[in-house]
Amino acid sequence: MAGPRTERPNFWSSLSQVDRTELHRIGHVKRFPANSLVLREDDPSDHVLVLRAGCAKVASDSGVGYQTVLALRDPGDLVGEQASVEGARRSASVYALTDVEALVVPAPRFTAFRQARPLVERVVQRILSSRLREADRYRTAAGADTVPQRLALLLLVHGRRYGTAGAGGTVVVALPLSQEDLAGLVLTSKRTIGRVLEQWREQGYVATARRAITIRNPAGLEQAANSA
Repeated sequence: MAGPRTERPNFWSSLSQVDRTELHRIGHVKRFPANSLVLREDDPSDHVLVLRAGCAKVASDSGVGYQTVLALRDPGDLVGEQASVEGARRSASVYALTDVEALVVPAPRFTAFRQARPLVERVVQRILSSRLREADRYRTAAGADTVPQRLALLLLVHGRRYGTAGAGGTVVVALPLSQEDLAGLVLTSKRTIGRVLEQWREQGYVATARRAITIRNPAGLEQAANSA
């Protein structure tokens, strides 16, 4: 079954201590409260971010009130690098899902930093390549797998990446993702997501709250993710 994976290159952990120290020297730390706008779609790309704490979502706005969530970004991830590399405007917005702390580096300084360090340049290119492959896997999954398969895999990945252990083997994923967000991440409609979640609640697979999803039956979701 195609779909998202948990293993992704982490920009910060791929750097040497010398490189990290230099990035701190040429940048500054900024904090963004939960639900705030971090980067705006179509704005000039005058800086990049390295997330130090928290979780952010990358989303594209339709202009008529509809938003498609493209990806989530975690501590250690590089954000805004694509527009910086191309010298283009932002292709998507970034929102803080939780309180976020980020290292802000002006684009010209980041470009000079990369150009002076071939190893850093290779790390950036590896991340760009990985994200393209990830996008390809999502598109392949959308054509080959059912919505329940894609949603089950997404929730299992989020459980491993963001979840905390609860009572009786449950996993609590305390990310404020709406049904619209989940629909964007698995490339379907909010109505379809709502129907699948309702069925899984009745089956005891999940419990939903306003700012969290509890995986009550991980084995059941595993079965749903791998069912033909």
